[in-house]
Amino acid sequence: MRPVNARISAVEPLLTPAELRAEVPVTDLAARTLRKGREEVARVLDGTDDRLLVVTGPCSVHDPAAALTYAERLAHLAEEVSDTLLLVMRVYVEKPRTRLGWKGLVSDPHLDGSDDVNEGLRLSRELLTKVLELGLPTGCEFLDPTVARYLSDAVCWGAIGARTVQSQTHRQLTSGLAMPVGMKNTTTGAVGDAIDAIVCASHGHVFPGIDDDGLASVIQTSGNPDCHVVLRGGASGPNYGPLDVARALDALGGAGLPRRLVIDASHGNSGKDHERQPVVVADVARRIAAGERGIAGLMVESFLASGRQELVLGEPGRLVFGQSVTDACVGWDRTTRMVAQLADAVTAGRATTVAA
Repeated sequence: MRPVNARISAVEPLLTPAELRAEVPVTDLAARTLRKGREEVARVLDGTDDRLLVVTGPCSVHDPAAALTYAERLAHLAEEVSDTLLLVMRVYVEKPRTRLGWKGLVSDPHLDGSDDVNEGLRLSRELLTKVLELGLPTGCEFLDPTVARYLSDAVCWGAIGARTVQSQTHRQLTSGLAMPVGMKNTTTGAVGDAIDAIVCASHGHVFPGIDDDGLASVIQTSGNPDCHVVLRGGASGPNYGPLDVARALDALGGAGLPRRLVIDASHGNSGKDHERQPVVVADVARRIAAGERGIAGLMVESFLASGRQELVLGEPGRLVFGQSVTDACVGWDRTTRMVAQLADAVTAGRATTVAA
């Protein structure tokens, strides 16, 4: 097909959301996990469930087999700590880039620069449904609004990233999503834009998009009442400390929003050093155990193997199984220790609340 715009080098057909859902349906088992997961996440975020939300998983999925192995382990761990923690697996299939680089499973599933987006969507949806079938809630960052149309019905918790939280397009998208969504503070560390995004997404919007048959359509939404702030640090440094949390909670209260938030142990809060994520988790766990209020959850970048590895396009066979090709992650053993630490903190925090 010859493009109209001379700077568009090719246009290829994209399967429709309806076609993909028919190929990879959300099974009854997955649908039960989906409904339960969304409801439980919302209750934790609004404080009616006193457990702690923990969203953990690889920075981005590059190998569905490794991700599913991680999911199987995490599902067993989730059962063990279900009285104190609500574990959600981070199944990120789109990767935002500051400049250039591999853009995630949806864009380049073969890791070779072939950009087989149709296959990337299939593999991503298959992985999401398989994780749900394990009884494990799923979490995704929504980057491309078109992709959300294909995958959002298999997601229990969503995120809008630091680079897109100011985007009107992403705020409108969020207003129509049927799950709780975390709004990250910007890369500068500013929280006000995330609060503005929550207020904006809580209202209905009308905007152009596509329907299930892939037709250009006018989309009308009713608003998403289940959005929250995610503190992820920024250029100015970490923002997970008690003073930063208190300031963010006051800002939320001043905007008429619930005084509850989630802390990302990675990114600016760890200085992008995966070895510092346990330091962040330990500090937050200590404060929760002491009775600090307002922290509804944490995010952790975690995979089977610690660290990261360089991806050479076209040579996926050289990769270490279960090690990130984007941001470095903590390994599985460290993950289990952090989860246990957080579970103990919730138990101690409950005792502190009763004593008070």
